[in-house]
Amino acid sequence: MSKTADKKQLVIAISSRALFNLDDSHRVFMEQGLDAYAQYQIDHEEQVLEKGEAYPLVEKLLRLNDHMEHHQVEVILLSRNSADTGLRVFNSIQHYQLPITRAAFCGGQDPYRYINAFGCQLFLSTDPQDVRRALSEGVAAATLLAGGHKREYGDQLRFAFDGDAVLFSDESERIYKSQGLAAFSKNEQQSARQPLTGGPFKAFLAALHSIQSEFPRDQSPIRTALVTARSAPAHERVIRTLRAWDIRIDESLFLGGLTKAAFLKAYGADVFFDDQEVHCSEASRHVPTGHVPHGVANEG
Repeated sequence: MSKTADKKQLVIAISSRALFNLDDSHRVFMEQGLDAYAQYQIDHEEQVLEKGEAYPLVEKLLRLNDHMEHHQVEVILLSRNSADTGLRVFNSIQHYQLPITRAAFCGGQDPYRYINAFGCQLFLSTDPQDVRRALSEGVAAATLLAGGHKREYGDQLRFAFDGDAVLFSDESERIYKSQGLAAFSKNEQQSARQPLTGGPFKAFLAALHSIQSEFPRDQSPIRTALVTARSAPAHERVIRTLRAWDIRIDESLFLGGLTKAAFLKAYGADVFFDDQEVHCSEASRHVPTGHVPHGVANEG
C-alpha cells in the first residue's frame, strides 16, 4: 500500500527481543546453537510470545494514529531471525492485533543496516552493539533495560530525556568530566547565549514536537520532559538552546545532581532516555528506560 502523500511519517524500528519476551528461545540459541534455536522456534511457532519491555510503548505509539490527521506513526520490526524462524514473531503480532506490517528478517546478520532505508527516526533494541551502530548511522537509538512498573496515564504517551549527550551534544559534559563542576558551571555561564549542538535525540524530539503542534497544549496525546542533573546557573543555556531550536518541552526538571528515579516515577514516563548507565539502572526500577551509549560517558 502506498503512503499518503500529505502524511508526515514518524517511524520507529524495534527489535523482536524488545517487543516480545524471547528469553527462552535465546537461551536455547546460547546453549545449543543456531540449528537448535531454529527448530525450537518452529516447534513453538503457534505459541504466542509474552509481551516484552517495549510492548506497552509500541502499543501506545501505534494508538497515536487514532488521534491524528496529518501524521502517521509506523513501527518496523527488525530481527536477526530468518523469515522461517520469525513466523512465531508475526503470529504473536497478529494475536495481539498490532498494526505492524513491515519487517526485516536478517537471517543472523545485523538488522541495523536497514534503519535508514526504512526512514526510521528511532531504534529500540536489547542489543547494545546494534544500538551503537544505529547511533553511528545518525539515528536515535537506545538499549532497553529490564525494568519495573510505571504509573498509568491513560493513552497519553510520556517521553523523558536526559540533556547532555542525549538531546544535546556532550561538549559541556566533556568539560565536566575533564575539569570538574566549577569549570563546567563557568563555561555554561559564559556560553549561556550560545546554543548547544544537537545530540542524537534532537531529530526525534523535533518529530514529537511536530506532532504536538497539531494539538492544543492541554489536549496533546504526547508529553515530553527534560530530566537533567544540571542546576542553576547552567539551566539558562539549555532553555535558550531549545528556544533557538523552536522545539517545545512540556516539563523541565533541573535536579542539581539529585537521583532522577523518583522524579521519573512521579512524571509517569513511558520511557526515559539517558547516556549514563548508573542513571539508567536506577530509573529502570521505576520506569521503562533506554540507555543511549553515546558521548564521553560511554567511551573506552
